[in-house]
Amino acid sequence: MDYLLAILGGLCMLVGIVGSILPGLPGPPISYLGLLLVHWSRFAQFRLNMLVVWAIIVVFVAVLDYVVPIWGTKQFGGTRAGVRGSTIGLIVGVLLLPMLGIVLGPFGLFGILGGPFIGAWLGERYAGKNPDQALRAAIGSFIGFLAGTMMKLAVSLVLAFYFFRAILQAVF
Repeated sequence: MDYLLAILGGLCMLVGIVGSILPGLPGPPISYLGLLLVHWSRFAQFRLNMLVVWAIIVVFVAVLDYVVPIWGTKQFGGTRAGVRGSTIGLIVGVLLLPMLGIVLGPFGLFGILGGPFIGAWLGERYAGKNPDQALRAAIGSFIGFLAGTMMKLAVSLVLAFYFFRAILQAVF
């Protein structure tokens, strides 16, 4: 059972890291689940205060992930249409480009970075902004998107560090 918990925890860590970048997967909560799974095995026993602090951080980052892109967009004069466009652009950039056979593929730089930017610009244009206003709002939305993604990725990577360090210490 301990090995099963460790394997499931490792899978949660990998999915959590990927989920920090891709929309639709809550990266840090999945990574935290991986940490709990290894905690419930014989491979690691984390302190309760550490688990509580990381639970609070995960919830905080999950909430900020919704707030930061909106804040970034509004700081640069954007609307909700820009935020929605940014999210749709990311989904299209990550999922549709590989289907079309574009080389940069599912984790390509264009899909992950270009999709949200173009989506935010198109969203602002759809909302009636002129091209210059749409560009400014798209930059704000994109900065907010990147900030949220970096926060989620940082939390998931730190949780993965604790996870793999505990596993390695138990094995060696």
